[in-house]
Amino acid sequence: MALNGESPEQLTLLRETVRRSRTKEPAGITSELPVARVAVDVSLPHLDRPFDYLVPDDLAEAAQPGARVKVRFAGKDLDGFVLERLAASDHDGKLARIRKVVSPEQVLTPEVAELCRDVADRYAGVLADVTRLAVPPRHAKVEAEALRCTLPPKPVVSSSVSEWAPYPQAPGFLEALGRAEGPRAIWTAVAGADWALAFAQAAAVCASAGRGALLLAPDARDLERLAAACAAVLGSDGYVTLSADLGPTARYRAFLAALRGCTRVVIGTRAAAFAPVTDLGLVALWDDGDDSYAEARAPYPHAREVLLLRAYRQKCAFLLGGFARSAETAALLESGWAGELIADRPVIRAAAPAIHIAGESDMDLARDPQARAARLPHRAFEIAREGLRSGPVLVQVPRAGYLPSLVCQTCRAPSRCSTCGGTLRRTGGSGPASCSVCGRPAADHRCLECGDTRMRAAIVGARRTAEELGRAFPGVLVRTSGGDNMLDAVSDQPALIVTTPGAEPVAAGGYSAALLLDTWLLLARQDLRAPEEAVRRWFNAAALVRPAREGGTVIMVGEPSATPLQAVVRWSPEGFASRELSERRTARLAPAARLAELTGPTEAVADLVRGLKLLMDPQAGLEVLGPVALDDETSRAVVRTPRAAGSALARTLKEAQAARTTKKSPGSVRIQVDPVHFG
Repeated sequence: MALNGESPEQLTLLRETVRRSRTKEPAGITSELPVARVAVDVSLPHLDRPFDYLVPDDLAEAAQPGARVKVRFAGKDLDGFVLERLAASDHDGKLARIRKVVSPEQVLTPEVAELCRDVADRYAGVLADVTRLAVPPRHAKVEAEALRCTLPPKPVVSSSVSEWAPYPQAPGFLEALGRAEGPRAIWTAVAGADWALAFAQAAAVCASAGRGALLLAPDARDLERLAAACAAVLGSDGYVTLSADLGPTARYRAFLAALRGCTRVVIGTRAAAFAPVTDLGLVALWDDGDDSYAEARAPYPHAREVLLLRAYRQKCAFLLGGFARSAETAALLESGWAGELIADRPVIRAAAPAIHIAGESDMDLARDPQARAARLPHRAFEIAREGLRSGPVLVQVPRAGYLPSLVCQTCRAPSRCSTCGGTLRRTGGSGPASCSVCGRPAADHRCLECGDTRMRAAIVGARRTAEELGRAFPGVLVRTSGGDNMLDAVSDQPALIVTTPGAEPVAAGGYSAALLLDTWLLLARQDLRAPEEAVRRWFNAAALVRPAREGGTVIMVGEPSATPLQAVVRWSPEGFASRELSERRTARLAPAARLAELTGPTEAVADLVRGLKLLMDPQAGLEVLGPVALDDETSRAVVRTPRAAGSALARTLKEAQAARTTKKSPGSVRIQVDPVHFG
């Protein structure tokens, strides 16, 4: 009997139609380059390799290198990028087909894909994690916008290179840049230099030669300064800003503008390190010691290292600038990989403010016997009072929340492990202090500076500084900058500007004076990079003060004989960086050695260390520090090798991780190669 009035013949025809629709013949495989090599979005170390897929006829035109696709992998539809098209595959088994081209936009350029592979190998990571950092999420609406750049880029607004005048080596660097060569330089800026304008002028030289430039700044405030300088030199449409702070839609629009060649210059924060700049001729980064350049997501790359790899891979110019120098930049200079852009000593001294340390002379101590012990000695009040007559005064106070290590009871020098140089800590009880790196007890510790065996915990940052200064200087405006209340700029009117390190606003015409308080507290942080970081903070603050010839004065409150403070007094960032590099070499720490920090469940860390020892070449000089318990369930181990064996260490770490994931071993271990914070 027919259902609903339909005849049996109609039902048979309907069933046949449904059957045919379900068994529709798939499209044929394209005859031209029928195999696509795809980087599948999977983060397991043992699957970190490209996979081959067949390209159907109807997807052949869209499935080009760099395009996003959907593929079948391990029973799931996963995202991926086409890396290349091939005539044949070396895979013996049957190949699956590409299921879908998500977008024909070729967002992963060959140069960036190679860079991502290099970064993954450098940091013992997987390609999929790096491509997530390099390519922002897709926005179909933005891709559909009419963003086509058919006209040649406009010429730069200004061809001036005035900001480079103080540096004798700068003309040679800029001339090589204009000839589309690949010079490499470490730039140590004089106090008061407009680094953003100097970067924009270098980018203009590169753009005038028909090549692209990529400029990185540490944070949003510095990026705004760089954008203003680029607008003045390159024109408002002569550059594009690429930053995670833009939001998903605006960021993807800026990314596509760079990808499609709408501008030759891209500026941004660390998120822009992988930007697809057309015909890249220059990569530049300001203040590489700022920890905001360290990526918080696996495999935790540092923007400086990404640009170094990029400069090497793409044979473009490299420029790294700052008021201070890191040990890594000192290593680049020492190796001869980069040259030096630095002013002559008379020029440096003329641009710098007068810098003093409280209690630095017998006369100071005679006038104020507590100059070295007081938090706000008499001379600091005098300098602040004098500075307020002609402009704003900067007061830098270490922020509350630092977790300082143990320091000497007498001289407050940081207490270090005699075995590995790590900072000492006391986790509780009455037992001896122990090393935070290798875990060894320090029962026989003796201060290297004064010989005292006693240690104390450094206090947490200053309290009520702004209120104290407000009472000391009645009628004077007191403003604070730090945390959620960041000031970008202040006027030239008299005021006390109390800031935490790194939050100093720029003053119109420069600060008349600066007070750098509790300097010992910055040096006592539980971090082996604490001295370098402290010096960088002090140089950055002092560089905002007027030159000494205009009355600019800086007073530092701390131990006058401390090497980091003396480096600032002499305005010698290059000397301090060289000394720091030498000490790192003696202690076998980065950048003189290659380190990796392994953190995770105690048994998982131990398992990974065992696997690493089995796989690592005995000649590589592998050394294991720890593991050290961080809490009841988590431990940390540090492994290190000589720098020459760094690539082998990263490769073997990844092999050991791959062995664990293949066996589905319990527990996940985080690997950080050359971590920014270490101690």
